[in-house]
Order: sequence, then structure tokens, then C-alpha cells
Amino acid sequence: MSKGKLEKFEELRTFGNCIEIPDAYLIDEHPLKGKWAKEFFKNSNPIVLELGCGKGEYSVNQAKAFPHKNFIGVDIKGNRLWKGAKMTKEENLKNVGFVRTRIDHISKVFGKDEISDIWITFPDPQPQQSREKKRLTSLNFLEKYKPFLKRGGTIHLKTDNFPLYEYTLQVIEGNEFKLLDSTDNLYDDLSKNPEKFTVGTATLGIKTFYERRFLEEGKNICYLRFQISS
Repeated sequence: MSKGKLEKFEELRTFGNCIEIPDAYLIDEHPLKGKWAKEFFKNSNPIVLELGCGKGEYSVNQAKAFPHKNFIGVDIKGNRLWKGAKMTKEENLKNVGFVRTRIDHISKVFGKDEISDIWITFPDPQPQQSREKKRLTSLNFLEKYKPFLKRGGTIHLKTDNFPLYEYTLQVIEGNEFKLLDSTDNLYDDLSKNPEKFTVGTATLGIKTFYERRFLEEGKNICYLRFQISS
């Protein structure tokens, strides 16, 4: 029988690799802001952020593939984060951690130029027009990322939702951001034309729990990589 939510929340707090930040706490900036590499990871390696990380598969698998980088997965769902945090603890991975908070507060958690890359993996597309500002690739959120994303750092979007992919392309074009890679059928392109992408297949080929489900349903996976400052 699987663990219940409350049991997972309690165990998550014992792992030591997940920081929980309640909304009320974020009246002020988090004490680790600007200090994640030095104080959390105890090194000076670059940090890659995964927003809406769910079970954390992308962060965990990237951490295994790139031991000289640090990875942080962010999500509000503690019962999902439990899976990635438990896997990280069991495999003794020192270069991956998790933050449980709302992404709305992200600018209070990370400091200037602290993040080298951002991954947004299968976010809620927020299809209603009234919820446009809630989309993680809206200008509203991109402005939140800009202070802590290093100049020249990249943002990656992986989604099964074609309207969100098209919307993000429009945001990139409308704000004169720099589009680096794009495809509305990632795995077809990877198999036929892998040199098309500047990011290696070791990274692009990682599949999350939900991604495998989408592929089984016959959905195409869309992918974008872009810069908001260069």
C-alpha cells in the first residue's frame, strides 16, 4: 500500500534535501538566496533549476548525467516531491535538492545570476485566457526569472500542449527574445536529425512519468530553448 500524503510530508521533512517554504515565510527573502551553491550544495558548481518538477525525475536524472552541476527541483506538491527526494537520498546524490514553494515567490528564493539554466517540464498550460499570467512561460513569470538567471542562461520548455508551445513562441517573438531550438515533435526530430539541437540527447531524452504517459497516448512532445538576455 502506498504512503498517504501526510505520511509523505512528514518523511520529506526528515530527508535534508528538500527545503519547504510556506507562503507566510516569504514576506522576506529566503536566507539561502544567493547562497545555494555555497551553503546548500557546499560547492561552487552552476545551478540548474527545474520549475514544476513534479516527481523530480528530470532533476534526478540530469544530476546523474552531469555530476559537476547542481540541480534544484521546485514544486508545491509535497507528495510528488517526496518521490524525487527519496530517490535522491537512497542513491546518495549530493548534487540535487528540492524546494517546496509556489513559483510565484521564486524571485525571493534565488539571488542575482544564481541560476545557469531553467527547465520547465510539462507545466499546467493554464488554457483559459484569464489565467495567461499563470503560465510559467508568460512575460509575468519570465520577468521573475530574469534577475536570477545568468546573462546568456537558457530556458527550456518541454510540453505535450501544442497551444502552450505556440503561445511561448509568440512571447519569444513579441519580446525579441532569442530562440535557440524549437520543435513540435521532439522525439521524431531526435531520431531523424539529432544534430539539429544544441542540447545533447542525454538531456533531451530524459522522460518523466507524465511524459511516458503522453507518448503512450500518441501525443507529440514539443520543445523550446531560448534566452531572455544575452
